[in-house]
Amino acid sequence: MEDVGTAKAAMPVISPLAGEPIQRADAERLAGVLKAVADPARLRLLSLIQSAPEGEASVSDLTEPLGLSQPTVSHHLRILTEAGLLEREKRGVWAYYRLVPSAIGAIADLLTPPRKRATKKAR
Repeated sequence: MEDVGTAKAAMPVISPLAGEPIQRADAERLAGVLKAVADPARLRLLSLIQSAPEGEASVSDLTEPLGLSQPTVSHHLRILTEAGLLEREKRGVWAYYRLVPSAIGAIADLLTPPRKRATKKAR
């Protein structure tokens, strides 16, 4: 894959819910990722891309269902890509976006208290 976006910084290893204090730098990185997700249009983009037939979509696939202009959709996709939640693949003049499952899973794990995580994995 070419032109793949990656997160500027890795996710913290300790959850803020683990019972141990989270380091300032880790809290800032996690807050940046959560800030990227904390927008209704970006949440919709994640769900639209996830539910697309091939699990990927281009800006032109997303503008109509979102009801936003191409520059606005591109802006939101850039933020999600920089946060490490999407990866971008350029094909000719089009760029296609797909979710980074490990990044979504990492957020879920960080926000799930350790006791709940152990129960969830045992099921």
